[in-house]
Amino acid sequence: MGHGDVPTIVLDTNIVLDLFIFADPATPALRAALEARSLRWIATQVMRDELERVLAYTHIVPRMAYYQVTAQDVLARFDALAQILDVAPKVSPTCKDPDDQKFMDLAAAHQALLLSKDKAVLSMAKRLRPFGVQTAKTFAALSLPAPAALFPTP
Repeated sequence: MGHGDVPTIVLDTNIVLDLFIFADPATPALRAALEARSLRWIATQVMRDELERVLAYTHIVPRMAYYQVTAQDVLARFDALAQILDVAPKVSPTCKDPDDQKFMDLAAAHQALLLSKDKAVLSMAKRLRPFGVQTAKTFAALSLPAPAALFPTP
């Protein structure tokens, strides 16, 4: 499947939680784009492992129960929508929070959009731009190309 036709996106763990657990009003458009495959979500096994760890946190478990979602549900949706790639080489801008570096590295390696609500990541936006990375807090804040206009189908 050709990747040139859809934008590539990296989602940090909190965005994934918003997407699959919390009824976050910022996420339905993102979820629809992922499910329609009009966005290519890339991740690494390390990111999936982090998500799995976070899903066991004591403050997350009752929230999942409230929204009637299980950790298995969240991981199954992750597996259905995310494409697991190799861990990317470290990019030169270094994030204050080492846990966030992996998201920046992957986005830079694939010139991807990076969604994160993390201040440490968002503060790196300017430094990531030369690597072809556009960083935003919400899907709506990203300036996405209109696929039809930019990529005429043959």
